Amino acid sequence: MDEEPVVMIEHQPAHVSILGGGPAGLFAGYYLKDRGVPFTVYEAKERIGGNCVTHRHGDFYFDSGAHRLHDKDRTITDAVANLLGEDLLRTSTPSQILYRGKFVDFPLTLLSLIRHLGLTGTIRAATEVLRSMLRGSGQSWESFEDFAVNTYGHTVAERFLLTYSEKLWGVPCVRISSSMARTRLKGLNLRTFLKETVRAKDDTVEHFEGTFYYPKRGIGMIADKLGEICGSESIRTDASITGISHDNGRIATVTINGAEEIAVEDVMTTLPLPYFLRIMDPPPDGEILALADTFHYRSLILVAFFLNRDRISPNATTYCPEAKFVFTRAYEPRNRSPFMSPDGKTSLVVEIACDHGDAYWKMDDDGLTALVLSQLSEVGWVKNDELIDSEVKRMEYAYPVLQVGTEEKTRRILDYLACFENLKVAGRNACFTYTSIHEVLSSTWEVVTGRDV
Repeated sequence: MDEEPVVMIEHQPAHVSILGGGPAGLFAGYYLKDRGVPFTVYEAKERIGGNCVTHRHGDFYFDSGAHRLHDKDRTITDAVANLLGEDLLRTSTPSQILYRGKFVDFPLTLLSLIRHLGLTGTIRAATEVLRSMLRGSGQSWESFEDFAVNTYGHTVAERFLLTYSEKLWGVPCVRISSSMARTRLKGLNLRTFLKETVRAKDDTVEHFEGTFYYPKRGIGMIADKLGEICGSESIRTDASITGISHDNGRIATVTINGAEEIAVEDVMTTLPLPYFLRIMDPPPDGEILALADTFHYRSLILVAFFLNRDRISPNATTYCPEAKFVFTRAYEPRNRSPFMSPDGKTSLVVEIACDHGDAYWKMDDDGLTALVLSQLSEVGWVKNDELIDSEVKRMEYAYPVLQVGTEEKTRRILDYLACFENLKVAGRNACFTYTSIHEVLSSTWEVVTGRDV
């Protein structure tokens, strides 16, 4: 990548203002720094990393979500490896689904399905998958529900995909775009399903679960290292972007914290798309704002428990689709890296997907912790006499919710922003798309350089 010229806006920028200090903004700064282009990253929070950080609680570490780095693009993997060196670990850790008191392997395996569905139910599920894939070949399904049912059959879709997705996104699956299925279920196709159900224990199957890369002390090490390379002189924290002025097809100034107006030359925004549009002056026309008003982001609450116990399970992630659990998934940081907790101790982090301002979001930390703890005790994961401490973290703008029709609305808004000659848009929230860390870094490279990775 080092030999590629910067063609961010078809000329060598004199200075780039990067709005947002998450993975996309920091990687943009990293690329620009390598090529001698001056830049400033503006981050609203007191620390960089956005929603991709690692929290510390005494000698325990836990991430702002069940993050991991899959080897989807060798160039990006190599770039992160060069950043972290020996601190980037390669991990092989399974995932499971907790359903009706039983743990089901994910991806689905023959023995796991038989234990859950029985032999007759397993044969029915496998037959549905085969028939659905053959019948649905070449179809373009509009909703997540249509895609899941017509690809994996009713048995698999209803038990393991639809209930979980509706719980995660907060809207019926018939309203969720099928693009969410193509992203989240990538690799779970007919070939991998059938191969998983008959594979030997040591066989490997290409899939998005299982083997991944992970930093020694959590995903936040990536942001920390990028920040170190970018340099403190090029990063401003506690710098919330509260205004964007434009004139004659160019972004002219940005306002920081409602008080400081700064003239800009070239701009890259990673801010949530609707927010960016609302702070523009003059504002976009009513049609663009109306489109943005239909966009919705899901918030996330993390409840972490620190335990005087060696291990809870072997899983990287456990998915919890049933409505009786307030949380959507749980993960044990130590199973990603042994350095995430002290020897002989572990932690468990659960995610509660919610809407900003709803009942869960407003619940106080003690009430939320007690609610989750009672459910974890029911499963047998946490015992009161093992509990050392707990902590609650809340995250806004955690996931863009892609509903049916969202892609076309997003395209129209991005076409509008493309009319500003000195503006580029990058990152999950700014592009209103659901992408992995790998995809965020890859797409940021393309935006900065104008070239594919």
